Amino acid sequence: MTTPPPAPSPAPEWEPEHEVTAEAAAALVGARFPGLAGAPVEALATGWDNTVFLVGGEWAFRFPRRRIAVPGVEREIAVLPAIAPRLPLPIPLPRFTAGPSEEFPWPFWGARMIPGRELAEVRPRDEDRTALAERVGAFLRALHDPALAAEAGGGLPHDPMKRADPAVRAARTHPRLDSLVRLGVWERDRAVTDLLAGARHLDPPPGGPVIVHGDLHVRHLLLDRGGRAAGVIDWGDLCLADPAVDLSIAYAGFSGAARAALLAAYGPVPPEREAAARVLALNLSATLAEWAASTGRAALLAEALAGIGRAVAG
Repeated sequence: MTTPPPAPSPAPEWEPEHEVTAEAAAALVGARFPGLAGAPVEALATGWDNTVFLVGGEWAFRFPRRRIAVPGVEREIAVLPAIAPRLPLPIPLPRFTAGPSEEFPWPFWGARMIPGRELAEVRPRDEDRTALAERVGAFLRALHDPALAAEAGGGLPHDPMKRADPAVRAARTHPRLDSLVRLGVWERDRAVTDLLAGARHLDPPPGGPVIVHGDLHVRHLLLDRGGRAAGVIDWGDLCLADPAVDLSIAYAGFSGAARAALLAAYGPVPPEREAAARVLALNLSATLAEWAASTGRAALLAEALAGIGRAVAG
């Protein structure tokens, strides 16, 4: 009897459903926006859900890679112009917007590029992150203003990824950590195990939802050449949720005096919110580490693994 061949491994969840090349991006942009026809196009960044190209050395165009990203693209186009004037750091402001067409099935848009490098790429020492943390705290305080949610939050979904729910996020973190062990880049840590075990019994924080970035991790915070905050990018998970969803950056990206500076600039964070933020910090860090280890992103892997440690640190 012939042994059947093993079933093929499932495709990674970050595998694109529609990959846009620089040549395709140039054709799409030139056809929809004649003023940019013939402008040079170069790859700028790639994530799970979007591919970004720099057009004419000035405009960053975002193209969805997966259908699941399309509602987020639509929210960015609709909401970012309304909230940008109220925030103390630059965020992308859609200038060119295009709907689906025969050439490309999903909407895409372009904004003036925000100069800077990802925190995960720069990787300043933890002790050098205090000034950066203060600006992040002030930014989140402005973003989470209930008045802003009342003015611009209509129509936004309420925490569709359940990122403020510690029990949900803890359950989704275990497979990520198992993958990191199999990849040989992380060893199990009792503090991580204890945090996740405790999260199984936690409810989402009480309180009214605010506008949140929704995916504020170390790739989405840009730094200038002096290591200062330069902007916040990639708003595809923009939604209404508990502030814990964005406060996860305080526990994944900062520690010690820097974290204290961020929280001082932000304002009081009750224990339930801190607990949810720590669990999400662990979840996002583990997810980024798995992706980085699987795709050869050494700097991101180092930063994400450090984020796991920060998430459980005092």
